[in-house]
Order: sequence, then structure tokens, then C-alpha cells
Amino acid sequence: MVEKDEAKEHIRTREFEGNTVEEAISNALDELNLHRDKIKIHILTEGQRGLFGMQGAKKAKIQVSILADDAKT
Repeated sequence: MVEKDEAKEHIRTREFEGNTVEEAISNALDELNLHRDKIKIHILTEGQRGLFGMQGAKKAKIQVSILADDAKT
């Protein structure tokens, strides 16, 4: 038997960026107006500082799935 919490589906997936993973998560939570426990986070790329903090910097990218119980239809 599967418990209800384990059976939650993930729907409505979106990607977000930030200078760091934490900033990307914060951006997602602000835009979606949800608490962190209401989403599943998959880190696609970690943020990377460039040479001397400038050249070659890469943003962190995450994929966020809203848990089915909280998805708006």
C-alpha cells in the first residue's frame, strides 16, 4: 500500500535561473507564490563564477515541479 504523501504526482514544471542555486529557488518561490515544501526542485546546473567574478560566469538553473495538491488548474 502506498501512502498518500508518497503518491503525490508532480505537475506543472518550469525552469528558473539565478546567480546561485539558492537565488534560483528564491526566484521560483517568489514567482510561484509557494512555500519550499510545496515544490520539488531538480538542480540542472550549478552557478559558476567567472574569472575574477566577471568573465565566463554561468547562472544556476533549476527545474521546479509543483506538487499536484498545490497545482492550480
